[in-house]
Amino acid sequence: MFTGIVEELGQVVELVPGADSARVTVRGPLVTSDAVKGASIAVNGVCLTVVEQTGDTFTADVMAETLRRTSLRTATPGAPVNLERPLQADGRFGGHVVQGHVDGTGTVVERVPGDHWELVRVEVPAELARYVVAKGSITLDGVSLTVAELTDGPTVVTVSLIPETLARTTLGHRAVGDPVNIEVDVLAKYVERLAAAPAITEETVAPR
Repeated sequence: MFTGIVEELGQVVELVPGADSARVTVRGPLVTSDAVKGASIAVNGVCLTVVEQTGDTFTADVMAETLRRTSLRTATPGAPVNLERPLQADGRFGGHVVQGHVDGTGTVVERVPGDHWELVRVEVPAELARYVVAKGSITLDGVSLTVAELTDGPTVVTVSLIPETLARTTLGHRAVGDPVNIEVDVLAKYVERLAAAPAITEETVAPR
């Protein structure tokens, strides 16, 4: 499990496509300092498993489903990526519950600079927008953020980025038209599932 608190701005070294998958190599001195084969590292919010680790780089396999749902399919050498290691049992829970299971991608539609901050508006797919609420949590490119506003239906999410987030994450570089990975709050999806499921009563339980 992750918390959406980015530890390091890494860099894509290589993306080698396969028939229905890809292998990506990423440079990140901090997150590789204690990485071992089989470890998990979130790359722009995508939980990947380390299959090789050499020096300050690690390599992971990316399956077809992940390529389809995330912006990793368009990753190019030199591209910056947000990196985070899983939360340790005794660690501080600084963000919110982030699984590293990206639900889809959105598109940056506007950036509004302020004095020491910036508003960024992202168009979210309609099938994901229903899980987003004002003042709730959303993960964009692996960054835990608070939803400042919902507009247009609501399919446009506005987040407010402080200087630290602008300087230390990919969200400081995303231009209008760029894709961003989205993971909605998993609690909202569980609530929807439970609300839609029929109640289990003694009558519905089959006899032993």
